Amino acid sequence: MHSSPSGPREFLDGQLLIAMPSMRDERFSRALVYLCAHSAEGAMGIVVNQPASHIDFGELLVQLDVLPASDRILLPPRAGNVKVLKGGPVETGRGFVLHSSDYFIENSTLPIDNGICLTASLDILKAIAVGGGPASAVLALGYAGWAPGQLENEIQANGWLHCPADPELVFGAVVEAKYDLALRKLGVHPGMLSSEAGHA
Repeated sequence: MHSSPSGPREFLDGQLLIAMPSMRDERFSRALVYLCAHSAEGAMGIVVNQPASHIDFGELLVQLDVLPASDRILLPPRAGNVKVLKGGPVETGRGFVLHSSDYFIENSTLPIDNGICLTASLDILKAIAVGGGPASAVLALGYAGWAPGQLENEIQANGWLHCPADPELVFGAVVEAKYDLALRKLGVHPGMLSSEAGHA
């Protein structure tokens, strides 16, 4: 049994996980995961760099009956910028909105860290559809979850690096570039990473 470190914080909520090349789970290959919650009970995060193929935000609003199909072409610019992502393998039919803290719904919005919040109610989608809502947002279908101790074990086995989150890495428009940007934030060139796990 090991004791928790004093000094640096023990849990990583509000941080980004960066999948290492040694990641064996294909669903997380080159994934960047924003950790919404992390405690002794486990962890929950949203993958922020895997676009959901074949669906855009307007189509989703129509499917969820937030907008009639005829209004889809009248979406305000803010709504047109919302990316739809594959948030993770758990509850893939459910939507989770990561967004800036300038929008808050009592009893529905979870403030996380650094001005980033999570809301999983239709109200936020309705607000965005009419030009309100947060200044920055991404809609994720599903999430990533870890049982107690599981994430810590994966990090110890060189499955993940982690770095502080910033709005560009979470909400940036060029979704495919986020992985390399996160590594560079740590001072790591993507080409330097080996798929061989090892400990110094």
